[in-house]
Amino acid sequence: MGMDNTSPDASDASATAGDSGTPLAARPLTRALLEIDAYASGLGWDGPARLFALVDTERLRTEEPELAERLGLEEDGPDGPGHAAPPVGGPSLTPIEQDELPPDAPLDEFLAGIAWPDAVAGCALCVERLMLPPSVESEIPDELRREENIDALARWVAEHPQRQEVRMTVGVLRGGERESALRLRSRDAETEVVTGPDLVPGLTEALAATFEG
Repeated sequence: MGMDNTSPDASDASATAGDSGTPLAARPLTRALLEIDAYASGLGWDGPARLFALVDTERLRTEEPELAERLGLEEDGPDGPGHAAPPVGGPSLTPIEQDELPPDAPLDEFLAGIAWPDAVAGCALCVERLMLPPSVESEIPDELRREENIDALARWVAEHPQRQEVRMTVGVLRGGERESALRLRSRDAETEVVTGPDLVPGLTEALAATFEG
């Protein structure tokens, strides 16, 4: 799995605050996911799953200057052109969109076949799903909870009157850090995006596995 030259527009991202009032976007991984969420939001709903490589921005400027220039990463800082001020919270991460995912391939099988080059510090996936609020999960029939009935379960959820459309942007770093950003279609605003490391554990596990072996 390589890198191409498509990057979300970082100017569309905004910081959100957690329960403590601390800006969650102070963490580089959170900032990167909010950039991706804002990018996907600008493209509208009902879009395909999108996979991104996350690369150290300064390393990209140094090792791939032409690609960095195409991505608009040549920033002016206090030391002159190309020398941006040190980012708050650690090295800045640049999301680089990969080739479109095969539409008919199961997501777990596709992710299982990914191997990232050493230059990639992490990865992120943006995908839309139908979900039920926790208050109604007890209504799911027992027979639909079996693995062989996953398609029937998806149809059941799609027909439920309390279903919610959600865009999940999930990311992991090679060192183990994880983060997620969720946006409900019914509350489609940057200020309503919810972030946290354990919101979509199954998906974060699948992404983390792409850096193993």
